[in-house]
Amino acid sequence: MPFRSPFPDVVIPDVPLTDFVLAGAGAFPERPALVDGITGHAITYGGLLEGIRRLAAGLSHRGIVKGDVIAIYAPNVPEYAVVFHGVARLGAVLTTINPTYTAEEVTFQLRDAGARLLFTTEALLGRAREGVAATDMPIEVIALDRADGVASIEAVYVDADPPAVPIDPATDVVVLPYSSGTTGLPKGVMLTHRNLLANLVQIDGQEAAELRAMVGVLPFFHIYGMVVVMNLGLLRGATCVTLQKFDLEAFLRILQDWPIDLAHIVPPIAVALAKHPVVEKYDLSGVRWLFSGAAPFGPQLTEAVQARLGVRVRQGYGMTEASPATHYTVAGADRPGKVGPLMASTEGRIVDPESGRDLDVGEAGEVWVRGPQVMKGYLNNPEATEKTVDADGWLHTGDIGVVDEDGYLEIVDRLKELIKVKGFQVAPAELEALLLKHTSIADAAVIGVEDGDCGEVPKAFVVARDPIGAEAVQAFVEQHVAHYKRLRHVEFVEAIPKSPSGKILRRVLAQKERERARAS
Repeated sequence: MPFRSPFPDVVIPDVPLTDFVLAGAGAFPERPALVDGITGHAITYGGLLEGIRRLAAGLSHRGIVKGDVIAIYAPNVPEYAVVFHGVARLGAVLTTINPTYTAEEVTFQLRDAGARLLFTTEALLGRAREGVAATDMPIEVIALDRADGVASIEAVYVDADPPAVPIDPATDVVVLPYSSGTTGLPKGVMLTHRNLLANLVQIDGQEAAELRAMVGVLPFFHIYGMVVVMNLGLLRGATCVTLQKFDLEAFLRILQDWPIDLAHIVPPIAVALAKHPVVEKYDLSGVRWLFSGAAPFGPQLTEAVQARLGVRVRQGYGMTEASPATHYTVAGADRPGKVGPLMASTEGRIVDPESGRDLDVGEAGEVWVRGPQVMKGYLNNPEATEKTVDADGWLHTGDIGVVDEDGYLEIVDRLKELIKVKGFQVAPAELEALLLKHTSIADAAVIGVEDGDCGEVPKAFVVARDPIGAEAVQAFVEQHVAHYKRLRHVEFVEAIPKSPSGKILRRVLAQKERERARAS
């Protein structure tokens, strides 16, 4: 039998996402909605509503209609929310691109998503233009700030009401982030208005913290920052203080200077909070909770952070394909190393990967979840969708977990082959395909290996065709991928272990790596 949430089911309003998130924003038009934590540039709630109205009208004047895909390639800036909801209000789809991506990676996502417009910033304009040019598609580039040679977002604005667009929240896609799922290359995750709205209702009902201000350090292109920080903050009428990139002192200053009860982090930030001497310079007494959800961390780190800062650490669990949260620890119920019980209106199973048999409390198996937050599917990829979400609606997460007698989940291993670097997904297949383009490499395999700062980092096993050094292999990869995908280790081998069908046996390599680590 499935495990069930201890919380009562939630009622999910049948309305478009923007109507729900900003329903109360008109009551406090002068309140800052988003503030740049470095420059102080701010957008009030009144300004946000007006920007969304004008942008949606302007996009309509440019010929954008319901279902068209718009891309955003930008760090966390206040205008991110304007674009997000301006696109959503028009019934179009926003695909969010990692701002650390190379032009090559930008090209792939723009082409795969079928984007018509790209919003970016002056700092990323060069890469954006290069990425657009390589698509051979007529994609207009628009700057969120001011940049030579392209229209600014203000130039797109039209002072008019956008057309009324009928939106079916249950079926109409609102965002298209990219995820590698349980395996393979990145795929567009089709999330509907209802998917995101459901998760916001679930989180809002279980989060007791007074969210007067939130720190927007987790990237908005990523589902965690997008939903749990930016949109939950807007739903609560909070001020979201953004950082375009992580800087420890800037982050600490925001925690000190703003009324932040709850700060969302990832494990590398937790490590810095536990160990870095600069933390002592700041008064963090106003922070009551830290919450991590991109990757789990254990009791030792939890206890170190709590002892140093006098806060409580809570964890949640989810994935892009679940909008993202499926498990959530409420205030006062935290358990070190565990990611909490199932969220309201969510079911879970622990399944033996070999037999498909349901497992009981205390037994380790693949985590399956089902609920209204589970994605519509992968864009133009029904085969991958069927492998990830079965006919009964169960999302196969690819993570191995154990549920205790109180329903708390602990993630103990990974069935899927993805590498988690600081919470970001790295698909081994993507790096392997890139390595095989090098004329001196005959074969290659990539796995994740443990790293104290990043959680995991990519390691390549390379079969050389011609003489080549590890540094040359690393430099070749670095040219083509975002920084977190770069190879940290390279080992030359005689052959790559494979199954009779030719599939790389990465688990064999991972097991040998673990044995080597234990022996040392």
